[in-house]
Parts: sequence; structure tokens; C-alpha cells
Amino acid sequence: MKLRHLALVAAVSAFSLPLLAAPIAKAGRWQSTIKMEMPGMPANMPAQTFATCLTKEQAENAENLIPKSGDKRGGCTYTDVKVDGSTLSWKMTCAKSGMTGSGTMTYHGDSYEGAMQMKMQDRDISAKYTGKYVGECDGTEMK
Repeated sequence: MKLRHLALVAAVSAFSLPLLAAPIAKAGRWQSTIKMEMPGMPANMPAQTFATCLTKEQAENAENLIPKSGDKRGGCTYTDVKVDGSTLSWKMTCAKSGMTGSGTMTYHGDSYEGAMQMKMQDRDISAKYTGKYVGECDGTEMK
């Protein structure tokens, strides 16, 4: 009886592993909006909306889902990248600019929202992210 129970637990566990490794975001075209805020700035920065194409291979690696719009010059490293259910979290350090930060994004099937807190020198910067899946990629997305 114990052997049969152990075999059942092993079989259920084996079928559950692919579900745990499933990507949290769909491959395809995503429309994203980023709203940045820096306390003390005389004017609010307008939100930016753009489309990106997420390939199947990119969707399978959680680090590819991290918004890296502030990393245009490179030099940023992302650590403590974790997926807990449908929530992605990470820490960031940018050697060139001295910026540090952390963020989270939570996916809800065809949409997501997230936030990132950054610090550069004596300035605090926050970003809020929202996005929605809008279908198949068509080649006009931001690279």
C-alpha cells in the first residue's frame, strides 16, 4: 500500500513540473505604458506607451520580462530574479550611472502591472508599468 501511494505521489509530481516551469507571460505583441516620477522635478514626465514583440523563447526566461528601458547604455545587472506564481521580482545595479533599484511585475493572463523603485545619487525615481497582450507580432514593434 505504501509503495502504491509513493508511486502515485511521484506520478502527480512529475506531471506538475511542466506546469511550474510554464512562462508567466504569453508570447506575442504587448502594448506597455511606463509612467516615471521623480520627486522634486518641476514638471511631471508624460507616460510613454509602446509595443514590443515577445518571442516564445524570451517568454520562457523571466529575466527577459524585466523592463529595461532605463538601461539604454547597458551596464546594468539584474539579480535575485524570482518568479512566485505570476509575480516576477528583481534587483538592479547599474555600474555606469550608480543607479540601484528593485521591482515587481504581476501578470494576469492578458495584462500586467508593476512598479520599480530606483535610486541614483540623491534622487529617488519610481516607475509604474501596465501592459496588455494585443495579439500576434507584426514587425512594427519596438526593438
